[in-house]
Amino acid sequence: MTMIERLVMELGPWIWWIGGLLLLGLEVLAPGTFFLWFGLAAILVGTLAILIEMPWQLEIVLFGVFSVIAVVAGRMYMRRQGKEGDEAGLNQRGARMVGREFVLAAPISGGQGSVRVDDSVWRVSGIDCPAGTRIRVAAVDGSTLVVTPVGE
Repeated sequence: MTMIERLVMELGPWIWWIGGLLLLGLEVLAPGTFFLWFGLAAILVGTLAILIEMPWQLEIVLFGVFSVIAVVAGRMYMRRQGKEGDEAGLNQRGARMVGREFVLAAPISGGQGSVRVDDSVWRVSGIDCPAGTRIRVAAVDGSTLVVTPVGE
């Protein structure tokens, strides 16, 4: 009997816990959330193997089944989280401006103007307004903010 076989035999069901924790540790080093689901499946098999006496062949089959279930459920969960996340407009700075209000430093004339937002200047389009008018961003058209005066 080799050293690895002897170690597996001596540890029994705890080998699943050790493998699961190693997979969870590997998840920290690898990008994404792939090893997480396999680690959780291994820990679940280890818990069942501690509670219920079962042959090693059944443990391997259970690990495969639990892994597939965990990966599918995890992907569905992550997909749902991605859609509802707070960072939905992370790479769309203009989309994050919709609904915000600003004060015009320069007038909008001929339907075009600009407004200072934090440390940058944005092009705006809307009805003509004098400087000092409070405006609200209603939409984004490319890199131009479509604005309306507040109160209209």
